[in-house]
Amino acid sequence: MPYVRPSDLETALSLASQPNQGVIAGGTDVFPASQQGQRFQNLLDLTAVRELAGITLSESGIRIGAAARWRDVIDADLPAAFDGLKQAARQVGSVQIQNSATVAGNLCNASPAADGVPPLLTLDASVEVASAARGIRRLPLDAFILGVRQTALQPDEIMTAIMVPTPPENAGSSFEKLGSRTYLVISIAMVAALVFKDAGGRITFARIAVGACSPVAQRLRRLEVSCIGKRPEEISVTADHLADLTPIDDVRGSAAYRLDAVAELCQRAVKGAAR
Repeated sequence: MPYVRPSDLETALSLASQPNQGVIAGGTDVFPASQQGQRFQNLLDLTAVRELAGITLSESGIRIGAAARWRDVIDADLPAAFDGLKQAARQVGSVQIQNSATVAGNLCNASPAADGVPPLLTLDASVEVASAARGIRRLPLDAFILGVRQTALQPDEIMTAIMVPTPPENAGSSFEKLGSRTYLVISIAMVAALVFKDAGGRITFARIAVGACSPVAQRLRRLEVSCIGKRPEEISVTADHLADLTPIDDVRGSAAYRLDAVAELCQRAVKGAAR
């Protein structure tokens, strides 16, 4: 199994432009996702690339490098608007996986149940990708993940960072996940919320996103609008608010159960974000 681990971005991009390169960072999904007897392609490991490391804050926003691990998110000194992302980070696999798995890998896998996607949607995140031939381009997160295990990443591109604009000052966030146990579980449903309240305790700004209930996690924009002017305890989730969701029946739960669960999770997430 050919394996390379470059230390700089230029070399990594040059290698990525070669055919049959499997790009990994934490690599926690490589073997679990493989089939018995599968022959692995060349593996390009990005964990040593200097330009992809760490989480940095600036006046314009927060940059999460493509090699940043979930443990880095948990440990980072970030605004309260990132509390939902930190809560999601603590539920990615187990502690051992959090110490290895990357945020970028969670997005590139494009699972409908990827824990990182809903909180990043509420943070209005975008994805920075690069290739040796075309340089850097940036995509909104909802334009990067196209479907189940499908992204807008071209064969010669690698993700270089996740970019989050500076969130509204004093905004709070929360993440709620329903699963059959606490760790090492695929979500039945999950909700992230980011809200801002005025001095009277009424919501003036809201973003709410749901995962594991459609091929791609998505914002509930009608619910967001209905939250404006209300106190968190006054929020009521209706079928119309959830109309864009298309949950499936599987071994973890029925579609009807998921919709019932999401309505409750939305209320919990909004209340948690508004504390």
